[in-house]
Amino acid sequence: MKEVELKFQVPPAARKAVESAVAGPQAARRIRLRAAYFDTPTGALAAAGLALRLRKEGRAWVQTLKGTLPDGTSMTRAEHNVPRAETGATVPAIDPQLHADTPVGTVLLKVLRAANTELQQVMATDIWRRARTVRVAGGVVELAFDVGVITAGDAVSPRQLPVCELEIELKRGSPQAVVATAQRWVARHGLWLDTRSKAELGHLLARDDAMADARHAGAVVLSKAMLPAAALDAVLRSCLTQISVNASQIASGRHLPEHTHQLRVGLRRLRSALRFFDGSRLADAIDATAREPLTADATTLFRQLGGARDRAAVAEPLAIELAHALAAVGQSGEPPRLLDSDDEVDPTVLVRQAVAQRLMLNLIARAQGSEPETAPAAAGRTAALPPDMATSAAVVPDDLLSLRRRLAKRLDRWHRQVLVDAQAFDILDDEGRHRLRKRIKRLRYAAEFSASLFDDRAVRGYLKALRALQERLGVFNDVAVGIARYSAAAPADPRALFALGWLASQRERALIACKPDLKRFVGSVRFWRERPKKSADK
Repeated sequence: MKEVELKFQVPPAARKAVESAVAGPQAARRIRLRAAYFDTPTGALAAAGLALRLRKEGRAWVQTLKGTLPDGTSMTRAEHNVPRAETGATVPAIDPQLHADTPVGTVLLKVLRAANTELQQVMATDIWRRARTVRVAGGVVELAFDVGVITAGDAVSPRQLPVCELEIELKRGSPQAVVATAQRWVARHGLWLDTRSKAELGHLLARDDAMADARHAGAVVLSKAMLPAAALDAVLRSCLTQISVNASQIASGRHLPEHTHQLRVGLRRLRSALRFFDGSRLADAIDATAREPLTADATTLFRQLGGARDRAAVAEPLAIELAHALAAVGQSGEPPRLLDSDDEVDPTVLVRQAVAQRLMLNLIARAQGSEPETAPAAAGRTAALPPDMATSAAVVPDDLLSLRRRLAKRLDRWHRQVLVDAQAFDILDDEGRHRLRKRIKRLRYAAEFSASLFDDRAVRGYLKALRALQERLGVFNDVAVGIARYSAAAPADPRALFALGWLASQRERALIACKPDLKRFVGSVRFWRERPKKSADK
C-alpha cells in the first residue's frame, strides 16, 4: 500500500489551538504510540530510504516498513504493516522476512544481504496522538496531532528530541485532498512543512548529528515521447525536492549557509524551468494561472534570501582575505566591518512564512495532480492529431512529436543570447556582466534539464565550459557586491577605504581571469545539434 501524508511543525503559540481544532467538537481521545526503529550499525536502511519499526498500538504490536517513492514530493511512501502476535510491554524481535512478498520488502532484503550484518534498535519514539478523521472536498483525511519525544543513544546518556507536529494523511480519495487541507491549516495556524520523518530525525539523533546535509540538485530524466507538460512536471519535482528538503532543515532553526545557498539554487532552477517551458513551442506545458503564482513566490523568496547569501558567501570570505591583505602591509586587527543590509532577514523566519509554504504546497499540488503523458505514437511520421487538427493519415509536424526538437529550439535561443554578451564582454558595464552571469545560470539549468535527451559526452563538454564560466563570473560578482557593501561602510569606518582599494585591484584580476573561459564557451559545441543517443528514443 501507499501512504500519502504531509507533516507540519506547530509553533508553540499555536499548539493549543491546533490540538483543539484536531480534537473537534467530540474531543477525540489521545492514544499512546511507543515505537522502536531498527537499522544496521552503518545505517544501511536509512541510506536506502527505508524505515523499519515495531510500534505498540493499544495492546498489540505492529511491524511497519516504509520506503520512499520516486515522486519527488516527500508526500508519498510505500508502506507495509504486519500485526504481531505479541502483546506485552517488551519490544518483540524484529523479523524482516514478514515483508518479503512486497516490493518495498524486496528492497529491504536486498539491502540487508549487501550489508551482511544484524539489525539493531537505533532509536525509539514515545508519542501521544490525538487524531480525527475528517471528510473534505475530494476525499477523507486523518488529522493527527503528535506530542512526545524521540530518544537515541545509550541508556547512560540518552539524547532526546521533542516532537510537536501535525500529520495530514489521506484515508480515501485524491491526494489533492491532503494538499488542500494542508493549505487551510497552514494559513490558519502558521504551520510549516517538514519533509523529515520521525525516522530521519531519529537517525540524525542516533549519530549525534545536528542536521542533515544540504540537498543538491538531482538529475532529471526525460523521455523523447513525453509531452511538454509531463517533461515540465519531471523538472518541477526535481526542483521541489531540492527546495523542500533544504527549507525543512532551515525551518528547524539549525542550518548552515550551504542549506540557504542550495535553497536559492533550487528556487533559481524552478524559475528557469518555468521560463524555459514558457516558449511558443512549449506553450502547452503550463498555463499562466498556474505559472504566475509559482514564479511570483519563487522570485520573492529568492530575493528575500539574498541578504543572507551575501553575508555568508561574500562578506565573511572577503573579511578573511582582507585580514591577510592588511597584515601584508603591516596592519593588524579586525578587518573593516560591513554594515548590515536592510533586506537581510533570518532564513529560518523566511521559510516559515506564507510565501515559502504556499510555494511548496502549490508545487506539491502540481506534482500530485499531473498524470504521465506522452506524445501520440507515430507510424513513420504519421499519427493522430488533436481534434482541431485532425485529418485522415495526417503528417504530424516534427515539433508536435519531438520534445527533443522543441527543447533544442529553446536552448539555441538562450545560447545565442549568452553568446552575444560573451563576445561583447569587454564593453559591458557591471550590470551587463551581472545579466550575463544570470543568463549563463539559466542556460546551464536548461541544459541540465534537457541532458537526458542528448549525447552524454557532448552534454558533459558543453556543461563543463558553461560551469567554468559561471564560476569565474561568480568571483567577479562577489567582488562587485563587496565593493557596494564596503562603499556603504566607508563613511563609518576609514579602514573600509583600504578595502575598496584592495577590491578594485581584485576586480581587475577577476575580469582578466574570465577571458579564457569566455573564449572556451564561445567555441563550445552545442550538444543539441549533435546526433542523439539511441536510448533517448526509448
